[in-house]
Amino acid sequence: MSDATRLPAGPNVEHYRKRAKALVKGGTAPTLTKAQFQIAREHGFASWPKFAKHIEGLTRARSPISRFEKAVDAIVAGDAATLARLLREDPRLVRARSTREHDSTLLHYVSANGVEDFRQKTPRNIVAITRMLLDAGADVNAESTAYGGRSTAINLAATSIHPAIAGVQIELLQLLFERGARIDGRDVVSCLRNGRGPAAEYLAEQRVRLNLEGAAGVGRLDVVRTFFGADGRLKPPATHEQMADAFAAACGYGKTGVVEFLLERGMNVATKLKNHGQTGLHGAAGGGFVDIVDLLLMWRAPVDARDDSFDATPLGWALYGWSEGETPDPRADYPTVVERLVASGVPVKSEWLTRDDAFGRKVRADARIYAALERGVTLKGQL
Repeated sequence: MSDATRLPAGPNVEHYRKRAKALVKGGTAPTLTKAQFQIAREHGFASWPKFAKHIEGLTRARSPISRFEKAVDAIVAGDAATLARLLREDPRLVRARSTREHDSTLLHYVSANGVEDFRQKTPRNIVAITRMLLDAGADVNAESTAYGGRSTAINLAATSIHPAIAGVQIELLQLLFERGARIDGRDVVSCLRNGRGPAAEYLAEQRVRLNLEGAAGVGRLDVVRTFFGADGRLKPPATHEQMADAFAAACGYGKTGVVEFLLERGMNVATKLKNHGQTGLHGAAGGGFVDIVDLLLMWRAPVDARDDSFDATPLGWALYGWSEGETPDPRADYPTVVERLVASGVPVKSEWLTRDDAFGRKVRADARIYAALERGVTLKGQL
């Protein structure tokens, strides 16, 4: 689906039939039927007949398939003039659907999520493009089959990194919500699990019912408290697994008050959490949150714990967040976090100081990061 291979200009069904035969001849596929299915799936189609029908449609400039594909190209390119013309020429286009497996409408494409990768782009005028589609009659709550189904434009846009990087995510969500898009507390959690903190907070402000994880991730301590009794224990149906999810969200999104509250109610600071088998300290370090790092260190969080996915310590997560973070929280203070972790005895690799790549050059260009790591190497040696 999202990793679909892009079709060349002027695709030809016969070309792909020959390619399927070549796959069988070369031993890559056991039968012609399976070879054709493989090719269809590579391009994001559920079957060979649907793939072949799509290509046949592209050969006719005024076919519904051609019109839809041109409209999608206009959306991802921010070409409002072409999109407006296509919608005038064929008003039914606004409710048409992709012939690819995700079954998306044009409105789904404004999210840059759940569609083919090469079309996951957010032009600066995407809000105006979205307004044009809605004014033309797009169904704001239309569902696609992306990610298991029932995916709407607003929940795809809320979990997408592309509108966030473009700086238009909240404005896009506001427009969709104002036009009647439905949301609930599950959308808040989806945002949190996809690294979209500001989007989660926007959705939470729309009076949705939050579960424990959602409330923790957006810092709603008042709601978090309602999941615990007067004796400080979790109240059914809330579970300890959900408490751990809430702890992970609070650590990863810098919600100090929630983190402290959960620790005081029995959350084990060393617990390995879902997703990557990380600890709370990994999450706080990765987000660059000094207050939470200090709090967790005070509670004796294990500084040398390694996550299950990347075999990295909290310091490794901090350095990754500092060097690779695409939309860092404005509160993030990675140099101070690195200094705190090194001072606490976290293992430091000497190769971080000498690597001949973008990361190594960035380390050497940052005096505080370099000095902290150098201090760690001097004190601990290479591990």
